[in-house]
Amino acid sequence: MMQNTAQEFITRLNLLQSDDELKKIQRYFKSDKAEYSESDIFIGVRMGLVFDLAKEFMNMELPEIEKLLESPVHEVRVGGVSIMDFQARSKKTPADRKKELFDLYIRRHDRINNWDLVDRAAIYVVGSYLFDKPRDILYKLAISDNIWERRTAIVSTGYFIKQGEIIDTFTIAEILMNDIEDLIHKAAGGWLRHAGGSKHRRELLAFLDKHAATMPRTMLRYAIEHLDKEEKEYYMGLRKAAPIS
Repeated sequence: MMQNTAQEFITRLNLLQSDDELKKIQRYFKSDKAEYSESDIFIGVRMGLVFDLAKEFMNMELPEIEKLLESPVHEVRVGGVSIMDFQARSKKTPADRKKELFDLYIRRHDRINNWDLVDRAAIYVVGSYLFDKPRDILYKLAISDNIWERRTAIVSTGYFIKQGEIIDTFTIAEILMNDIEDLIHKAAGGWLRHAGGSKHRRELLAFLDKHAATMPRTMLRYAIEHLDKEEKEYYMGLRKAAPIS
């Protein structure tokens, strides 16, 4: 019988290690597109395999999940947040466990310290939990000195968008307008794009009318990605015409 422990997960994960995959990661880090922490250790496991393994271990208890989060190995931490995500999504997971998952995420945010770790779990572990509760914590995270906490603030609103609520997405994106990090610009712009889908196009255009001239270029590019050519040119033109401060 499989032991649902952190050590068993790591043992199984190591069996999936691939030198070819590790070479791909190492080549990626030599490019200008590398956006992971320099302290990360990779062993070379394809993410799809990590997710599949995490699903096998989705009933893991929280103390064992926390052991995964404490690992210096990136794929192990991805496994940890994936297990959290699977539990948070499950209709069988009781409300008290969902609170414990949320509390663990916030308490150990020091170990959820890369964009993919945030994106893998924030929507359901944080956003779904907060959907029927006060959302003050997101606004606290949005002004944090920690880039990953700020990313959690905007990414978590993805669950609200799925439920047709967009106010928090637009409000937090506005808070992040002056952020210095490109990874925040990408997340905020992407979530503005999602929030401004067909049902809320007018709200997106109103946001762009107000902020396009001064918002970070990357945030703007991501936000307008689904607009037609003429609209894209119009809003990029506002950005180019803005005076340089």
